[in-house]
Amino acid sequence: MKHTDFIFPADSKKSLKDFDPASSGKYKSKKSAEKDLERGIEKLARIQDLLYAHDQYSVLLIFQAMDAAGKDGTIKHVMSGVNPQGCQVTSFKVPSAEELDHDFLWRCVKQLPERGRIGIFNRSYYEEVLVTRVHPQILQNQKLPDLSKSPEKDPKFWKQRFDDINNFEKYLHNQGTVILKFFLHVSPDEQKKRLLERIADPAKNRKFSIGDVHERALWPKYMEAYEEILKHTSTEVAPWYVIPADKKWFMRTAVSDIIVERLGQLKLHYPLLNKEQKADLLKAKEILDNEGNAK
Repeated sequence: MKHTDFIFPADSKKSLKDFDPASSGKYKSKKSAEKDLERGIEKLARIQDLLYAHDQYSVLLIFQAMDAAGKDGTIKHVMSGVNPQGCQVTSFKVPSAEELDHDFLWRCVKQLPERGRIGIFNRSYYEEVLVTRVHPQILQNQKLPDLSKSPEKDPKFWKQRFDDINNFEKYLHNQGTVILKFFLHVSPDEQKKRLLERIADPAKNRKFSIGDVHERALWPKYMEAYEEILKHTSTEVAPWYVIPADKKWFMRTAVSDIIVERLGQLKLHYPLLNKEQKADLLKAKEILDNEGNAK
């Protein structure tokens, strides 16, 4: 499977049914995929060092998925080799009162990575065209002007939000932010299996919430909302990658491969020294070499 096979084409007739959550691509075994993941982790560590030194680009990784699809585990494994000083992870929960007093992008803008750094959004501003669509009553708390009584049925409202997101991401791209968006596509059967594992295993009980079961009952609505997101916000500068998530080992390797390939296209390099800086290096070397020689 080529990386382009994972991209959801913008404004296409494709649907999520065209992406198999159980796919393992070219891999015939978990072992071979894990070896590639190890190599990917090593490559990403080297790229991160270059990214930090180059100091012209920032990287924003966005992960969206249904509960138990594997966002946390994917972030943990794929980013296990990076320097924590050059990476930041933000998990977005229910908006606070302060956040509701601002536009829907505000709380995410505050967490954007600086140049040279990698920022990871575990959920993101896409919740504002996902959860709000499945639970439109949430919009009533956002103090929006001229909000219709049934915003979930107002195509103009959602188009405006999609346009705002696309314009925002185009702006970030123009300023040097590389945006990679991953939808971890898990099947309902696999999600059920993982939720039951969380209930049965005391070590995983903390990961379980009864709310996950309630939201699962709304699966068709969530899939419909996700398809709308993918169709309207998968763009040339910030495409959506639909990653099969039923096999965690494949999902992690696929995400790692895509990140490494995309960042490898940036032609990063360490800063070049001018004549004065090179002279300083030679002078410093001379001083250090002569230490202990003077009596």
